[in-house]
Amino acid sequence: MSSPEGPDYPGRDDIARAASQLSARLPSALSGLGSVAFNYLWSWTRSGGEVFSSIDPTRWDRCQHNPVRLLLEASDETLDRAANDVALVAAAEALCRDVADGTSPRAPHFGSWVHPVAFLCAEFGIHGSLPIYSGGLGVLAGDILKEASDLGLPMIGVGLLYRTGYFHQRLDTSGYQHEYWVDSDPERLPMALVRDANGEPVRVWVPVEDEDVAVQAWRVDVGRVPLYLLDTDVPENSVVARWITSRLYEGNSEMRLAQYAVLGVGATRLLRTCGVEPSMYHLNEGHAALATLDLVAELQRSGMPADEAWKAVRARVVFTTHTPVAAGNETYPADKFLRMLGRIGDLTGDRANLLSLGRAPGDDETAWSGLSALALRSSRSMNAVSARHGQVAREMWHPFWPAHAAADVPISHVTNGVHAGTWLSSPMRALLDRHLDAGWMDRTDEPTTWAPVSAIDREELWAARSEARRRLIDVVRLRSTEDRLRRGEELSYAEAAEWGFDAESLTIGFARRIASYKRIHLLGLDPPRATALLRGPRPIQVLLAGKAHPRDEGAKSVVRSLFELKSEPSVGGRVAFLEDYDLELAAELVAGCDVWVNLPRPPLEASGTSGIKAALNGCLNLSVLDGWWAEAFDGMNGWAISGEVSDDEAAQDRRDAAALFDLLETEVIPLFYDRGPDGVPDAWIEMVKHSLITIGSRFTSRRMLGDYVAHIYTDGR
Repeated sequence: MSSPEGPDYPGRDDIARAASQLSARLPSALSGLGSVAFNYLWSWTRSGGEVFSSIDPTRWDRCQHNPVRLLLEASDETLDRAANDVALVAAAEALCRDVADGTSPRAPHFGSWVHPVAFLCAEFGIHGSLPIYSGGLGVLAGDILKEASDLGLPMIGVGLLYRTGYFHQRLDTSGYQHEYWVDSDPERLPMALVRDANGEPVRVWVPVEDEDVAVQAWRVDVGRVPLYLLDTDVPENSVVARWITSRLYEGNSEMRLAQYAVLGVGATRLLRTCGVEPSMYHLNEGHAALATLDLVAELQRSGMPADEAWKAVRARVVFTTHTPVAAGNETYPADKFLRMLGRIGDLTGDRANLLSLGRAPGDDETAWSGLSALALRSSRSMNAVSARHGQVAREMWHPFWPAHAAADVPISHVTNGVHAGTWLSSPMRALLDRHLDAGWMDRTDEPTTWAPVSAIDREELWAARSEARRRLIDVVRLRSTEDRLRRGEELSYAEAAEWGFDAESLTIGFARRIASYKRIHLLGLDPPRATALLRGPRPIQVLLAGKAHPRDEGAKSVVRSLFELKSEPSVGGRVAFLEDYDLELAAELVAGCDVWVNLPRPPLEASGTSGIKAALNGCLNLSVLDGWWAEAFDGMNGWAISGEVSDDEAAQDRRDAAALFDLLETEVIPLFYDRGPDGVPDAWIEMVKHSLITIGSRFTSRRMLGDYVAHIYTDGR
């Protein structure tokens, strides 16, 4: 199946065949781009996007930066013109070499290519052109696959191919969110259907309700790591079964259970059918926990007693929990749970046992069941995603270990990190390349790597930050003006977006999934104070973005409440809510904002990673001391709001909103605008340097994956 030096996993030939067909329609000078287009390594390779954009900038945008679509849809005339552009051809050749180097065989960083880690997750945020993600969980999963590729860590990702993905967002003039979905065509995405030796699609079957659902798989290459996306949209399935993999986080709870059955059981059966024997299964959140039942059933079929089978499976399963919020640890009534999953319970011979595995200890037969409890019971190792989240998780899941004190519950933590190659903007990457030692991107987890930041010329660092802000404001002017025109706003309000935002003004960002505990409403809790800041002599501008779940009316109402401020004369050109938040907009925001605000209700922010991405780009954090920021803040690398827990939420909101405005008025704004004769805010730049040095080595995916290898994957092995 593979050699010790490199991966040869199912679907490799199918990807190669699709890439060859694409190359065949390109001029010879550009033919190498066919293979590059089918590996997402281009997206975190310097100048990767610029090469494709240079072929046809307008079509590149219309194709949502999907290189396969671009090369399929570009006219022969356009391709010929690109092939005669000497500079473009040279850049394309360099990109081809870089991608070849980044996918070349190498000795495994851990374990072996023959027995990889199978990383199972309900969503993956690899790139904006592959819309199978909704937020932080998926983006974190994408960063893990990318870092595994960079390290040469043997890993296989398994998820679901959501044909219509997560929803797109439009707001009306009141600020109310409306959703719509767009179908994706897998034949025009950088993926290939996995086929057997006879050229037929590989099929596995998963019992869901009373149907054996046929599942096929598409392979996506993420550098050296293959990602398999399971798909039920095949002709032999019923209409309902074909819909299972249609939408991410489908509102129908029975359909979500069907998705989790396909994810968990489909993953184990696909890998078994294709001859892949993972060294371990990493459940990234509990959604894929049903995989453990199929693994146990396989051992029981071989004659192993049930107790021994469960012990053997636990030795190969690790579980990462990502949230203490109930919606992330969903439970279901017994009748619904058994109706959808009962036949999976039959695999190990006991439906009642399936229900009990999903319940908390001591629950009676009327209690609801969920997959987080199953994941806890069927894993050898459990970890949270920050130090504080570890404390919260140990308290939350204490009933599963009644003989332990809460502090001794065996749930550890690996604090999340982000993939530097993906999230560093061009201006900041170029700056760091000039000043850090050669090969520094391979050593982001070492403090000595970041030490030279202290010697970077302050004017040069300020110039890089100003360039990133200018690029962001160009995007904001265009997108916000178009958003307002599309909504049917007054023309003066639309024009305020085009002419009001200023590339030299202090720019504050708040962008993340909209949920009540994220507390975006604190920004508008004191309207007179907020508008006074916007009208002040030292200008600030605030950029907001995020999506509320379609069924979360409370979160939607929060966005509407912010829109009530838009009639204020100072708001139109100083505050923008940017619609349809996605990976590309996120990258622009974390690159160009000066201050990144995060206001979760403690202790509900398990980690949060957007602030880390911002920090790597020289943006300063102003955040509640929760999640990763509780570990990172040292009093000199940003600003903090108390992370104290309070039962009086209304009082807590008022206190934290006041703390936010106090910090902005007395520290943030003066520090940004206190300039020397050359226009550089020296004290601000020193804080930026300190932020880069203290956060850079501790919160990248290089350090995170190193921790997984050292403390999770090798535990007890």
